[in-house]
Amino acid sequence: MLRSMYSGIAGMKNFQQKLDVISNNIANVNTQGFKKGRPTFQDMMSQQTGSAAAAEGGRGGVNAKQVGIGSEMGSIDTVDTQGSLQNTGRELDLAISGSGYFRLQNPTEEGESYTRAGNFYLDDNGDMVNAEGLYVLNTDGGTINIDQEARSFSIDDVGNVNIVDENNVTETVAQIGMATFANPGGLEKSGGNVYRPSLNSGDANNIVPGENGAGEIVAGALEMSNVDLSEEFTEMITAQRGFQANTRGITTADEVLQELLNIKR
Repeated sequence: MLRSMYSGIAGMKNFQQKLDVISNNIANVNTQGFKKGRPTFQDMMSQQTGSAAAAEGGRGGVNAKQVGIGSEMGSIDTVDTQGSLQNTGRELDLAISGSGYFRLQNPTEEGESYTRAGNFYLDDNGDMVNAEGLYVLNTDGGTINIDQEARSFSIDDVGNVNIVDENNVTETVAQIGMATFANPGGLEKSGGNVYRPSLNSGDANNIVPGENGAGEIVAGALEMSNVDLSEEFTEMITAQRGFQANTRGITTADEVLQELLNIKR
């Protein structure tokens, strides 16, 4: 009877974690470049009460007798699917149509950071940065600077940053860098719409937009979250009912234990 209680407790913990992931997905439904999480469960080891036996001596074989002791969280996956593109018309709003991440300089840690959120800005020196002030890197790993005296600038689908100077001469000053990973779902979220590599994501492959399987850049647009509210609410109902079912199992086990205690009276 205690075994059924502990199985119910394990189930409640898992569904609570699932609700945490779902709530985070819903909270980020309007976060640019956000990739939703997906929890999966797996059964815990089973207690064996009887061993399997092969057929012999005129008797057929029998299966093992096992009683499960609950479930556990198997994984919390990052679903790396394309989000819808929203047109903004702003020159420094960039979206990636396809695979890949923008490269960002990380001033506090060794290496680079990566993002799908392309709402970029120019700082007081004319350098291209993200909302947290991290520099956007070019294909060579350097920063991207747009001369403040330039009359206008534009960014094409392969990331070329073109400016028109005071003499109406068009010049390409940089090319926005991108990176791909063998396992993009293995990237770790570090907050601020930024990812960092993990031991299972693989090393970054620094590439040119539109080449070697990388997506193209869409200027004047932003990639929205890939969260589907209808799916999230359905999963929320499922998690809520699963949580309630496990509490009912604990309550039932408690009532049976109470009946056993009453036998002595």
